[in-house]
Amino acid sequence: MRNIKLTIEYDGSNYVGWQIQENGISIQEEMEGAIHRVTGEDITLIGSGRTDSGVHAMGQVANFKTSSTIPANRFKFAINNNLPGDIVILRSEEVPMHFHSRYDAIGKRYRYMIYNSRTPTALYRNLLYHVSYDLNYDEMQEAVDFFKGTHDFTSFMVARNYVETAVRTITDISLDVNGGMICLIIEGNGFLYNMVRIIAGTIVDIGRGKLNAADIPDIIDSKHRKAAGHTAPSQGLYLERVYYPK
Repeated sequence: MRNIKLTIEYDGSNYVGWQIQENGISIQEEMEGAIHRVTGEDITLIGSGRTDSGVHAMGQVANFKTSSTIPANRFKFAINNNLPGDIVILRSEEVPMHFHSRYDAIGKRYRYMIYNSRTPTALYRNLLYHVSYDLNYDEMQEAVDFFKGTHDFTSFMVARNYVETAVRTITDISLDVNGGMICLIIEGNGFLYNMVRIIAGTIVDIGRGKLNAADIPDIIDSKHRKAAGHTAPSQGLYLERVYYPK
């Protein structure tokens, strides 16, 4: 028996998310089917975490156990030949049997893409969040630094998301503006359900003048979802990288 680690890129537009569900096709379901066609085995693919309907990945990580003798670095080619074009395995490698994509992860990096323009884009409409309002980029930049560090992020999660603790550490966060394209990068030791999308929506609301950058510490301290901004839509979100101990 061997343990194979996969690094995966996907466009989540046509899927109900990573996890298998009854209401539609998931990334996990497509991949498990492809792996079955390659190995003849009914495997369970373990992902580093769930991504919601419409959310994309540039570096999702998953692993599965197999008795197949296919060389580890050849799995990506064999499985890709059995996948739709919007799911691609970037790397395949053999890892120790104890490796677990979810439980061994020590951090993640997300990217959120915003397109600020009066005119929407047809080609990239499923890949970014179109905001047609004028935005104050300086105010948005000022807001970003308030999120860095260890905080209780209860204000930035779905109200009925029951977790033992909402304390998380954001190790790095930045906002890059290039013309009308805005890229928010957030890196941390873990994220609550919809946390990145709520942070992105809050930053957009600050850019619109509905909130002020200086409000962020009070919003965090309030521990109340209604104090923060709106939840930005799923299509702007990308799981960019998952970190593991070296």
